[in-house]
Amino acid sequence: MTANRLLVIGPVAFLAAFFLYPLAAILGRSFGGGEFSPDPFWVVLGDPYYLGRIWFTVWQAAVSTALTLIVGLPVAYLFARHEFPGKTVLKALTTLPFIMPTIVVAMGFIALLGPQGLVNTALAGLFGDDGPQVQVTNTLTIIFMAHAFYNYAIVVRIVSAFWSNLSPRFGESAAMLGAGRIRTFTHVTLPLLMPSLLSSAVLVFVFSFTSFGVVLVLGGPRFATLEVSIYELTVKLFRLDVAGALALVQLAFTSAFLLVYTRLQAQSAVPITFVPVDAVMRKRRGFRDVAVLAAIVVGLLVVLSPLVALVERAVSSGGGYSLTHFVGLFTDDRGSYFYVSPLMVIWNSIRFALASMVIALAVGTAASYVIVRRRGRSGVVDALFMAPLGVSAVTLGFGFLVAFNRAPIDLRGSWLILVIAHSLVAYPFVIRSVLPVLRGMPPHLKESAALLGATPLNVFIHVELPIIARALLVGATFAFAVSMGEFGASLLLVRPEFTTIPVATFRLLGQPGESNLGQALAMSTLLMAVVTVGFVAIERFRYRNVGGF
Repeated sequence: MTANRLLVIGPVAFLAAFFLYPLAAILGRSFGGGEFSPDPFWVVLGDPYYLGRIWFTVWQAAVSTALTLIVGLPVAYLFARHEFPGKTVLKALTTLPFIMPTIVVAMGFIALLGPQGLVNTALAGLFGDDGPQVQVTNTLTIIFMAHAFYNYAIVVRIVSAFWSNLSPRFGESAAMLGAGRIRTFTHVTLPLLMPSLLSSAVLVFVFSFTSFGVVLVLGGPRFATLEVSIYELTVKLFRLDVAGALALVQLAFTSAFLLVYTRLQAQSAVPITFVPVDAVMRKRRGFRDVAVLAAIVVGLLVVLSPLVALVERAVSSGGGYSLTHFVGLFTDDRGSYFYVSPLMVIWNSIRFALASMVIALAVGTAASYVIVRRRGRSGVVDALFMAPLGVSAVTLGFGFLVAFNRAPIDLRGSWLILVIAHSLVAYPFVIRSVLPVLRGMPPHLKESAALLGATPLNVFIHVELPIIARALLVGATFAFAVSMGEFGASLLLVRPEFTTIPVATFRLLGQPGESNLGQALAMSTLLMAVVTVGFVAIERFRYRNVGGF
C-alpha cells in the first residue's frame, strides 16, 4: 500500500509544485496580487482585436493540422508497411524537425526560401535577376509550411505505430472478397486507423494552437496567435492582467483538446502480441510499388530540405565550404557575448539535458502507472499529466520567476530552475512512450507470476521491466532531445553562465558579424547531429513501433 501511495504522490507532487503552483502564482499576480477581478476577461471578450486573435489561432491551427495530415500520412504508410535499406536513419530524420529549436528551423526556412535563400539563388542563376522569385516570408503560407514541417513527425509516429501492428489478415480477407487496394484502404484500413489519425490530429492541433516562435519569427507583425499576444502583453506592454486572462482562455482550449487526445490515444492502444515484423512488412514489390515508395522518399527529403539548407549555410565560409565555424566552437577560449565559451555552452546543454532526462524518466514512468491503474478515469488523469504541453512556455517561465523568487525557495540564480523547467516539458514524452506499452501488456503475464507467488516488486523486475525497457530507453532519449532543444522557457530563465545552445543561437543571430552567424549555425548543426544519433537509437530500441507520442 505504501509503495502504491508513493507511486501516486511522486508525480502528483511534482506536477503540483512545479506546474500548478507557478501557474497559479502568475495568474494571481496578473489579477492584482490574488484578488480576483473579472475585468480582464471583459476586456478580452469585449475587444474585437482579442476575439480576432482567438479566431485566427483556431482556424490557422485547423488548416495547419489538415496540411500536416496530408504530408504525414504517406510517410506513415512508408514506415508502417515497408522495409528498405536506410529506413532506421530516415525515420530518425523525420523526428528532427519536431524537437529542433524554433529559431533554428526559422533560419532553415529563411536559408531555403528567403530573398537570398537557396531556392531564389538557384532561380536567379537559371533565369537572371528578373526571373521568378519565391516570396513567402512574412506570409500565412510560410506559417502553414513551418507548422507542417514541425508536426508531421507526430502523425508519422502515432499512425505508423498503430498501422504496423494491424494484422495483415484484414487486408487479405478484403482482397479475397474482390476488393482492390483503394477500396480495401477506404473501407477496411482507414476505419481501423481512425483512432490513431484523430489522436494525432488533435495533438497537432494543440501544438499549432500554442505556436509561438514560428508565428513570431516567420509570420511577421501582421499575424499574432494567442501565444504571441500573451508574450507581447507581458514583455512589451506589461499588461499582466490581460495576459493572464488570455492565458486562461488558452489553457481552457488546450485542456479540452488534450482530454480528447488522451481518450482517443487510449482507444488506439495496440495489444503486444510479439508477432514477427516480417509478418506485416512488405519486401516483395512490383514496379508500381517501387515508384510509389520512391515518390514518398523524395517527398520526405523535400520536406527535410530546410535542415539541409541550414547545414549548407553552416559549412559555407568565404565563398566556399570549410569547417571554420565548427573549429571556432572548440578553440574560442576568450569567452563570448555570454561570458562563457561556445564549448561551455555546449556542455551546459548536455549536462542540463542529462539531469532533466533522469527526472523526466522517473516522473513520466510513475505517472504512466498511475494512469493505467485509474481505469475508469484514465482519460482525465492522462490529460492532467499532459497539461504542461498545452501551456505557453512563456507563461511557465514567468510563473517560475514569480513563484520561486524568494527564500526559502529562490531558484532564480540556480541552474536547477532550468533543469526543472526542462523536465516539466519533457516528462509528457516519457508518458507517451511508456503508456502504450503498459496498456498493451497482456494482463495474464502479471497474473500468472502473482499466482506463482511473486511479490509486486518481483513482478515488476522480472515481468514488466523487460517488456517496458525499450520504451524507457525511447522515453529517455525523447526527454534528452527535448531538453537539448528547449527554447521558450530557457530564454526567460537562463543566466549568462548557464546559457544553452538554443539561447546562444538566438542571441548570436542578433549580433553583427559573419563569425557570430557562423557559430550559431554550427551550434544548430551540432544539435541536429546529437538528436539524430539519439533517434537512430530509438528506432533500434523500440519494439515494433510501440510507444511513440
